[in-house]
Amino acid sequence: MFDTIEIMDTTLRDGEQTDGVSFSSFEKLQIARFLLEKLNVDRIEIASARVSSGESETASKIFQWAAEKNLVDRIEILGFADRGPSANWIADAGGRVMNLLTKGSQRHCELQLGKKLSEHLVDIEKTIEHAKDKGLTVNVYLEDWSGGFLDSPDYVREMVKALRSMPVHRILLPDTLGILSPEEVSAGIRDLLERHPGMEVDFHGHNDYGLATANCLAAVRAGVRGVHTAVNGLGERAGNSPLEAVVTCLHDKLKVKTNVNEKAITDASRLVETFSGKRIASNRPIVGQDVYTQTAGIHADGDKKHNLYANPILPERFGRQRVYALGKLSGKASVANNLKTLGIELSPENEAVLLNRIKQLGEQKKLVTADDLPFLIADLFDSEQAQKHLIRIKNAVVITRMDGQPSAEVSLEYSGNIYEEKATGDGGYDALMNAMRQIAVKIGLELPALIDYEVRIPPGGKTDALVETVITWQDPADERHFRTVGVDCDQVVAAMKATEKMMNRQAAISGAAAATSVEKK
Repeated sequence: MFDTIEIMDTTLRDGEQTDGVSFSSFEKLQIARFLLEKLNVDRIEIASARVSSGESETASKIFQWAAEKNLVDRIEILGFADRGPSANWIADAGGRVMNLLTKGSQRHCELQLGKKLSEHLVDIEKTIEHAKDKGLTVNVYLEDWSGGFLDSPDYVREMVKALRSMPVHRILLPDTLGILSPEEVSAGIRDLLERHPGMEVDFHGHNDYGLATANCLAAVRAGVRGVHTAVNGLGERAGNSPLEAVVTCLHDKLKVKTNVNEKAITDASRLVETFSGKRIASNRPIVGQDVYTQTAGIHADGDKKHNLYANPILPERFGRQRVYALGKLSGKASVANNLKTLGIELSPENEAVLLNRIKQLGEQKKLVTADDLPFLIADLFDSEQAQKHLIRIKNAVVITRMDGQPSAEVSLEYSGNIYEEKATGDGGYDALMNAMRQIAVKIGLELPALIDYEVRIPPGGKTDALVETVITWQDPADERHFRTVGVDCDQVVAAMKATEKMMNRQAAISGAAAATSVEKK
């Protein structure tokens, strides 16, 4: 097992085979830049040769950028055993590395190509010779290697033996259909490495059995130098090996090094989620929205006392923060931790009353977030001071037009005063936020940046169904992300409610900071 493992990310090539995903030229360039410069993966695979003229133009743009950054050798393109056209396509785009797709199983060779191995090897050799003449480094994929290892191992051995006599840099072993177990991955790789010591091998996994991450670990234990991943596990069918889980497991479970910057993993996930349009599950390991949320009160209590419920996958490693959910399972520590974050202090007696109310709402299946606490406190204790400082949208009119610029008029109450503003924007909500920002300046409130905007409609919901709008913001003070939720039959009103909660959160934090400053003076 090597001390350092290379990560080759194929989000832009194999990941784009996800149903419904097609990255634009701009999106591919932005993802490529992030993967190489911020996330710092060793290599990326960005396209398949000869797909389209548009893909050629995109590859050229990426290579032009990479040439300025001296990164061209870290960018790879899939090519085919066509004796020349693929190599020409890659070289013309500015590439230097071709990942040559060959048939790694007898079934694929004979039934798909209609050729014997000897005939296929001639095509491979001619293609490699032409690629070398074009100045390309060649790696070779053994497509369906997993099926070949299980059904025709002699075919695989004969093929690899022949490839070893050709100028091939790496052998890439894909579990094309995601059919292998960790034990089978290990056996297949060791069979080849025992016959060819020193051969550079990568493993390319798919997740059809949910074993892609485990299979990557098995491959590393067996002696591969690199593994292939995709951000958020994008890929055909069940997807490719997920970068976030593979890298974390390599670091923690095998204690091997990679060059990946862990703190950039969350941002990489969000970038790919946005451009792909494929939302990730909230409980997805490492990058899911809820994976650092403690729900049970006993967990929050343990964390408060001695950090008893923290595992090695600390949120800070990935630029995240732990969150304590509010609901029927909450305990005193859950409430205390959230109040502390908001800068709000309550007596123990009032905290107990607040906790009881949160539990009641949880029993009614109502979502309670930290940003609801100022409202709950005001309602529970009927404090005139608290009610006075709540921000309330008294009225709002949002107009969207197909042939004109959207506009918004907002009337907002704060500290006994009414503030009104009008604004236009690129969309109805943008216009609303522009009006809100104008009011925020008047009342001395710094608003966060909007990171994500999600509308959730129940499956099978009718046009009058309740809509939940979830908005993710970035705190201007410490750059942490937080969410606010609004629920209404009207999507725009739901968004207004979520925005109102955000403004109250910022007002509560601003008020607490001001009070602390006065006390210090």
